[in-house]
Amino acid sequence: MQKAIFILFVGLLSLLPARAEDVRYITAEQFRERICDYKTEKEWKFKGDKPCIIDFYTVWCGPCKRLAPIMEELSQTYCDQVVFYKSDTERERELAFVFGINSIPQVLYIPVEGKPMMLKGLYPKEDIEKIIRNFLLKIED
Repeated sequence: MQKAIFILFVGLLSLLPARAEDVRYITAEQFRERICDYKTEKEWKFKGDKPCIIDFYTVWCGPCKRLAPIMEELSQTYCDQVVFYKSDTERERELAFVFGINSIPQVLYIPVEGKPMMLKGLYPKEDIEKIIRNFLLKIED
């Protein structure tokens, strides 16, 4: 009986829609591999094929905690177009140093072509979405 219930449960799970991409944690090493190798490149050279966003945060930061669900929601909305990352500035001190992170949250918006843009502070979801559409995806509203 328990086996039949388990099989039924697994079968029902397969009917649920697949979840879109979540915000991924990124280390300094992964940043150099996936985004830009700041140790070898003298100028910004993006390695990715999709624009990306990096949320620099710490676990104790109140505004960072309010930003996290916004980024999670937007990562679901734009999962096919933008890669979302997060990096704890206390664990990834090298990355925080490279970008001069001196207050949090700070969000780095990286287009496929051109220079990235860093913004300090907590912005409303609508403002972040406008940056994604206009700056990263080049969609004019």
